[in-house]
Amino acid sequence: MVRSTAQIATTCLGILLGLSLGCTHDTYQQRADIIKDHVEAFYSHLKANHVEAAVRENEQIEAMAAQMGETVRKRAQLQGSTQVEREFALMKTANEAAAQNWLALGQYFSIKKQYAQARATYQRVVDTYTNPTDRSYREQAQRALKDLDILSPPTTKSLP
Repeated sequence: MVRSTAQIATTCLGILLGLSLGCTHDTYQQRADIIKDHVEAFYSHLKANHVEAAVRENEQIEAMAAQMGETVRKRAQLQGSTQVEREFALMKTANEAAAQNWLALGQYFSIKKQYAQARATYQRVVDTYTNPTDRSYREQAQRALKDLDILSPPTTKSLP
């Protein structure tokens, strides 16, 4: 049986329309899965000592959180909207995952005795995660910075 181009196009369009309708309902879950994939990739890269790749994965999570934050701000006038609430929850999840990953990266550097990189990573958490809801991550990073001072005191130049 030979099908015409129009029949094939109509069939494909119907399939795509059906998929898109199904996908719009699962957008939240798809993005949650993407965040999960980035987190898993982050830890896989760290385990393989591919720090640059791990950093890129975490930057992707931060970018997703920023994008979702922008969506939440734009839709804020629709207060009570389930979509906005879900978007906010997903943004918060991405933000928390990224902060936790930075802390893990700082620990990684500390274990590897790469104290300068550990300090820079912890300082990044202190400088980047400034919202009141991020307080626990900032505090963890600040404690880690103090612990690094025990492991490897910062070098200070003495005056003559």
